[in-house]
Amino acid sequence: MRSWRNMPILVFAVLSVILAGPVLAGETIRVAILQNAESVSLSAPSGLIMRAGNEDLNVNGRTVTVTAGSSGLAVDGRRLRSDRIEVRGRRGEVSINGLAVSGRTVIKRQNGRMMVINELDLEEYLKGVVPAEMNADWHPEALKVQAIAARTYALYQIRQNGKKDFDLVATTKDQAYLGRAQADGPAGQAVDETRGQVVAFRDEPIRAAYFSTAAGPTEDAMNVWSVDLPYLKGVECPFDANSPYYQWRTDVSMPLLEKRLREEGYPVGVVATIAPATYSKAGRVAQVRILHSDGELYLRGEDLRRVIGYTTLASTQFDLEVFGLRVQFMGRGAGHGVGLCQWGAKELAERGYAAEAILRYYYPGTDIRDLSRLTGR
Repeated sequence: MRSWRNMPILVFAVLSVILAGPVLAGETIRVAILQNAESVSLSAPSGLIMRAGNEDLNVNGRTVTVTAGSSGLAVDGRRLRSDRIEVRGRRGEVSINGLAVSGRTVIKRQNGRMMVINELDLEEYLKGVVPAEMNADWHPEALKVQAIAARTYALYQIRQNGKKDFDLVATTKDQAYLGRAQADGPAGQAVDETRGQVVAFRDEPIRAAYFSTAAGPTEDAMNVWSVDLPYLKGVECPFDANSPYYQWRTDVSMPLLEKRLREEGYPVGVVATIAPATYSKAGRVAQVRILHSDGELYLRGEDLRRVIGYTTLASTQFDLEVFGLRVQFMGRGAGHGVGLCQWGAKELAERGYAAEAILRYYYPGTDIRDLSRLTGR
């Protein structure tokens, strides 16, 4: 047998790659940090590198302010001829209104305001998502669950939004994002330990929805978003009773409800009463009936949450009573109820279940795959 030591270096390198398996190229994600902003403060400890169109900008100091107006963008008051600026830190990191991020930041002027987009490596992005979406002190296996779910959700959005200006936003509308604030902690470690792992159905990343607390069965996506996905079907979830959101109560004034409905485009008069009209199989309010001086309005439960505020009306699993000009909601759970229950994942991890088993339970019919081995990447 020929000795490895005598093998030509190039042949050895090629065989090493083959034996190691497929090489996973880094995925880049575009995160909308700010939308409709009038100004943004940018800083970097080592200084900023800024480019507007084909022009390199001379930046004095470590902090600049970019503003937008009807005639274009301005850097520290100096008007530019370009409606787009690219920004990097000389040593990699940039602070956007106090949020430290890696990668490249793009500022675009649109309709007299600004959109600020952070373009960065997917794995680095996840290190800012996991500690924002889950308590970093939770069980390491629960953090792995969150890392895999967040990675899968991000990849799904990348594939859906390739022709748009950004893939997702840095809020709970998609996934909350803390930048590099806790990237080196336990949550960042969970990202590293699950690198490239995704939840897949039929060889594609799934729409990996997740939420805080089920307080009962999880919900079918059809009942919330009118999409029929075989892996987003309701499952039993008797694991989250320790959640602070398992039961809650909140009051909303009738005048505030009327105001919010009108702001959202619903032509209502003076509201007389509100009551659940239909329920989902999981027991959540599918529709409410609102009687008002100009008629009646049927509103989806999730739309009522959006109108009142997701933090005020934590879920659609509620009863209500009307007391004069006040509506009292008595509810259970937090979030839309579809997919992974985070407090359920916490309990299951503490009981000794592995991340893969937890994910397969909440996303029925799926498997955990390596991104490099999926088709269509």
